[in-house]
Amino acid sequence: MIGVHEVHRRYPRVHALRGVSFEVHAGQRFGIVGGSGSGKSTMVRLLAALDRPSAGEIFFQGKRIDDLPERRLDFLRAELQVVFQDPMGSLDPRMRVRDIVSEPLGRTDFARAEELLAAVGLPPEAGERYPHQFSGGQRQRISIARALAPRPSVLVADEPVSALDVSVRKQILDLLAELVERFELTLVFVSHDLAVVRRICDTVAVMRRGELVELGPVDEVYREPEHPYTRELIAAAPNLRAEIARLKGRT
Repeated sequence: MIGVHEVHRRYPRVHALRGVSFEVHAGQRFGIVGGSGSGKSTMVRLLAALDRPSAGEIFFQGKRIDDLPERRLDFLRAELQVVFQDPMGSLDPRMRVRDIVSEPLGRTDFARAEELLAAVGLPPEAGERYPHQFSGGQRQRISIARALAPRPSVLVADEPVSALDVSVRKQILDLLAELVERFELTLVFVSHDLAVVRRICDTVAVMRRGELVELGPVDEVYREPEHPYTRELIAAAPNLRAEIARLKGRT
C-alpha cells in the first residue's frame, strides 16, 4: 500500500532523512518511533505529500506520489488522512464542529458529521459548538472524526496523544484501535514513546537522526531489541497502565 524507497530529505542546515526504506501493507498498524530530531514528522509530511523528498521514491497504492503536482493528488487526499498532535492548531476556531467534520467532504453534511461524532464518542449536540468549548481529549476526538469524514483507507496519526493527560491518552488510544478495526483502516502511528506504539501497533520502525535503525514486529523488537538506541527507548518508555494506576493512587 505504501512504499518508501531510499528516501532522503535535506534542508539548508539539516539532513532530516537519510536513505529511509520501508513498506506498509494494507490493514497493518505500523508504528514509527524516535526522539526529537529523528525525522518522524518529516516522514509524516512526505507520506501525506505535504513535502517532497530530496531523493528517493514514495509510492501509494502502487502509484508514485513524490513527483506528482498537487492537482493530481486528489486520490491521495481522499485515501490518506492525518491526525496531528495539536488538535486546537488543526481545528478552525471560527467554525462549528459539524462544519469542521464535514469540511473534507467539500460540503456540509450534517448526517455524516453526526454519525462520525457518535463514532468517536461525542453527542450529536457537540456539532453545534466550537472547538474552544471542548477539552483537549474531546478536541482530538473531533480531529479524528474529521479525518474519517472522506472514508480514507489510511489514517496517519502524528503524536496524537503526546499533549494529553495520561488517563485521556489511554482513552484516545483505545478509540483509535477500535476505529481502525471498525473501519478496516491501515494505521501509521508516530510517537516518541515505544510503549504507546507497542500498545496499538503490530510493526515498528525505529528512527534515529534521520536513519531507520530497526524494523520488525513490535513485540519482537520490544523483547529483543538489536540496536542500542532501541534499547534506550525501551528503558525510557513508561508503562501506560502503571502510570495511570499511580496517578489514580494520588486521588
